[in-house]
Amino acid sequence: MEQFLASHGQPALFALSFLASTLVPLGSEWLLVAMLAARHDPLLTVAVATAGNTLGACTTYAIGLFGGPFLVRRVLRIDGETERKARLRYGRFGSWSLLFSWLPVVGDPLCLVGGVLRVGFGRFALLVAAGKLARYALVAWLTLQVVRH
Repeated sequence: MEQFLASHGQPALFALSFLASTLVPLGSEWLLVAMLAARHDPLLTVAVATAGNTLGACTTYAIGLFGGPFLVRRVLRIDGETERKARLRYGRFGSWSLLFSWLPVVGDPLCLVGGVLRVGFGRFALLVAAGKLARYALVAWLTLQVVRH
């Protein structure tokens, strides 16, 4: 494992972080912790994980954006009136929920809904990146506290 991380650490972390924030059920925190324990640069490691995870979320957003009508009508079978009410509710404060896109189980659907409901991409990217950065920074800080002691 140590040799694998030495030769593929940052690209592997990017790929795993990317996949973990799509609809693929994976976790990337374990690799972040392992890399920090192996003395990889904390700032670079957090930046790579955040970038991969944010870009993966953008992929899920794009699926919602371009597949929205199909998802809403055919898969979820939501009628026009229910969709209109959901858009109104979400439009007021719902985009702030994207700060929690890092949460297991609900995070990926939040990104999908952001696309379906056409949250502006700049707002989407900023909120998602902020939430994911905060999560990885906290995991890194906690890991470094344990590793240093």
